[in-house]
Amino acid sequence: MASGEINNELFLNLELGMEKRDFFETCWQLNKEGILTNGPTELSVEYSLELPSGKSAKMRFYPDFENDKIYLMPVEFVYDGWAPWNEELSVEKLREDVIAQFEKWYGPGFFEVSNEDKSLIAFVKIDGNRRVRIFKKSLSVVRAEIVDLNILKNLEKSPS
Repeated sequence: MASGEINNELFLNLELGMEKRDFFETCWQLNKEGILTNGPTELSVEYSLELPSGKSAKMRFYPDFENDKIYLMPVEFVYDGWAPWNEELSVEKLREDVIAQFEKWYGPGFFEVSNEDKSLIAFVKIDGNRRVRIFKKSLSVVRAEIVDLNILKNLEKSPS
């Protein structure tokens, strides 16, 4: 953040700071083109993609808004055909695949952060105002959170 560098790019022409109305219009257009569909929950958008390993996955997302602008984009990934007995589709391999995908989008530089016993591990990259964290959410899901640190800092300062 001290660099003053601003990186708002997310994916699929979505950006941090994007107006809520523009987010819906962009998703609507991508839906009409068959690129995005409705996700399995009320507030989720689904994108099917091939990850760097060549395995197909679902990417589900829906942003958090502050003053009607995107400041946080939680994204969840799950391999198509995941099953607990299929080692090739394990959450550890998925996490590696998601990190590789994000390195394609945002460049290298993710580093590991963990607690003392390594029971909680995240991979993090900070580019100016944009922080990306990637971690295992469950047995089958890897979650990424992309946040505008400038907005997050202001939200943490102001009392709720």
